[in-house]
Amino acid sequence: MIDNHRGPESDSQAVHRRAEQLDALDAILPFDRRDQLAALLTEDDVETLKHLASEGMGENTLRALASDLGYLEAWCQLATGAPLPWPAPESLLLKFVAHHLWDPVKRAEDPAHGMPANVELGLRAERLLRADGPHASGTVRRRLTSWSILTRWRGLAGAFGAPSLKSALRLAVKASNRPRQRKSKKAVTRIILTKLLEACAGDRPVDVRDQALLLTAFASGGRRRSEVAALHVEDLADEEPVRADPSDKDSPPLPCLSIRLGRTKTTTADDDEHVLLIGRPVTVLKRWLSDAQIKNGPVFRRIDQWGNIDRRVKRSEELTPWAKRRF
Repeated sequence: MIDNHRGPESDSQAVHRRAEQLDALDAILPFDRRDQLAALLTEDDVETLKHLASEGMGENTLRALASDLGYLEAWCQLATGAPLPWPAPESLLLKFVAHHLWDPVKRAEDPAHGMPANVELGLRAERLLRADGPHASGTVRRRLTSWSILTRWRGLAGAFGAPSLKSALRLAVKASNRPRQRKSKKAVTRIILTKLLEACAGDRPVDVRDQALLLTAFASGGRRRSEVAALHVEDLADEEPVRADPSDKDSPPLPCLSIRLGRTKTTTADDDEHVLLIGRPVTVLKRWLSDAQIKNGPVFRRIDQWGNIDRRVKRSEELTPWAKRRF
């Protein structure tokens, strides 16, 4: 792909220079992905990503922004023959929606409906497009959100809140009629959870910790690894016991615990989300805290090969590599 700011004669040198600049993000961008992005992004794009990294933006968020930016640059070049403009005009945003959310029935009658063939072939050649048919509405909305975020970080205002765009999105989602799919093909089911708990059914500290971690993550609604790893004792609060059968006043009471999650990936800045644990997860979690003598700081801690429990109380995510193997 041709550099958007230099002539064709400097194309390879410009790509190489951007790849070297992206080396600063090597902890976030995989090596092969970095080289692909260097060919797709402009000099200004790379500078924006480096700025976001220096501002402390989360790695997962920055990785998603970089991926979406690379896709947007490639799509715009193929669809318009020009680099991605900043800010994007309303007409370009509407074109993006039209190219990605379309009516399969109308496409069968009119091949020109939806994404043009040359744009589709170009994106497939870049290994940026794999889906057949219209995109998932969530993917389109996410890329528009990334586009909006990157526009704001450049100190510009876009037309992302325009009524015409909102209306086009609503109508296009309805017309595309794309069946909703499971977000993960490897979701942890009760059967899988039972097998995981059987694998750590002992009484060693590491077994008790792992049981508490698994039950807490599962029973609180399927928490993200980062949320489990960041959980602190200060985020836990005892609640009134609840009846196993609320309609039967003689049913046994079950222990109840609330977990303060604060702001999460799916909440807004003003939210302070709480979830409840009831029954066995509460019992196992409290056993772990009691056995490990953890009164403050991180709930789930590293345990060395001799059974020593990490006593540092600063917020950290050092459990994440372990959790990645479990979830």
